[in-house]
Amino acid sequence: MATPSWLDVPEGSHFSLANIPFGIISPPDSTERHAAVAVGSHVLDLAIFSAENGFAALESFSAHANNAFSLPVLNYFAALGRAVHREVRSYLRSMFLQDSPHAQILKNNESLRRRCLFRLDDVRTHVPMSIGDYTDFYAGANHAYNVGVLFRGANNALQPNYTHLPVGYHGRASSIVISGTPVRRPWGQVLQNAASDPKEPTFRPCAKLDFELELAAFVCTANPLGQPVTLAQAEENIFGYVLMNDWSARDVQAWEYVPLGPFGSKNFATTISPWIILADALEPFRTKGLENKSRLSPYLVPSRADTALDIDLQVDLTTTAGHRTTITCTNAKNLLWSFPQMLTHHTITGCPLNVGDLLGSGTISGSTPGSQGSLLEQNRNGTAAIELRGEEQRLFLQDGDTITITGCCGTSAGSRDLVGFGSCRGTIEAALLKTH
Repeated sequence: MATPSWLDVPEGSHFSLANIPFGIISPPDSTERHAAVAVGSHVLDLAIFSAENGFAALESFSAHANNAFSLPVLNYFAALGRAVHREVRSYLRSMFLQDSPHAQILKNNESLRRRCLFRLDDVRTHVPMSIGDYTDFYAGANHAYNVGVLFRGANNALQPNYTHLPVGYHGRASSIVISGTPVRRPWGQVLQNAASDPKEPTFRPCAKLDFELELAAFVCTANPLGQPVTLAQAEENIFGYVLMNDWSARDVQAWEYVPLGPFGSKNFATTISPWIILADALEPFRTKGLENKSRLSPYLVPSRADTALDIDLQVDLTTTAGHRTTITCTNAKNLLWSFPQMLTHHTITGCPLNVGDLLGSGTISGSTPGSQGSLLEQNRNGTAAIELRGEEQRLFLQDGDTITITGCCGTSAGSRDLVGFGSCRGTIEAALLKTH
């Protein structure tokens, strides 16, 4: 049954009262950046709300409110810890409940509502955290297997270490952009003839531009240099989650990745959704992930079975002709490693993580046709065209194509109590005519 609210929350909204996600917005007719939460088709500007003593009734938090929400990023609020996140989320939710004592703070104050409650379509969203470091993992076992088969064969698809530790690489934080930001087609070195000897690359725009369907987590607690985070601690060190598209230049990657892995083929753009879904909002949707049959090192052994998240994920491709085709439907539970395991492994050497660091899951793919989280898998490395609406086809992304990723929990429980992420969207722009 839907939670009753005095504010109209449209049926099917990702931002029901079961959610209350946090982000950074610019209010209408302003360039300032303010913290906010999304509720239905509206956003509550927390910077203005806090300045108007909106948190006075939450005495335990009121002293932190202005510092937490007057800044252009959410790092200060995140660093207060999950107990505070939980309390503030509950308080904000209560203000929109029909019969809550806190409802009158906004419901009966038209002047305050006019100053801090805006239509979602009227605000601009921004990257919500100051991201110092970004690590991309490779926890999608179906994706890893599919790609391994393409390039190494079924008998050697996964490397021997794959099921023993969360494989990852350090990405580029400076090119993480918010949903809606155009993505420029990159240039790079490409080996056009693999049989040539000596091997000579060509420098040209990427011809095999791809998307990667991922989930990502923000860190909310720093650990000192030399002090690993245990798996139990890691649960509390995660602030919340966003959708992520880690765009990939496949032809550039094929030439550059030996021996140290991807570099320019991955550093040109990574798109994230604007609203951080708090870890507590996703607690009801914990589930089992992919089974790992390997004997794990003790530091990676979870204390519970439901380490994954039951999030329905979808990828749509829209062409310049306006034809929109759903090309991927899968679920976030298709991961071999949980985010707490990723975080724990990241710090096991004593590596210090900081508030705002971002951890990507790696490409999430199912095991059936239409559930693969990249074009590379779907077109079998460019050998089988993907059929789109309007009698169009694709091998890889063309200029003007738009990729839209959506994710939502609770679709079976009712369309008015969804916990969703909104969308993670990017449109491909043509490569620069000259690079120098």
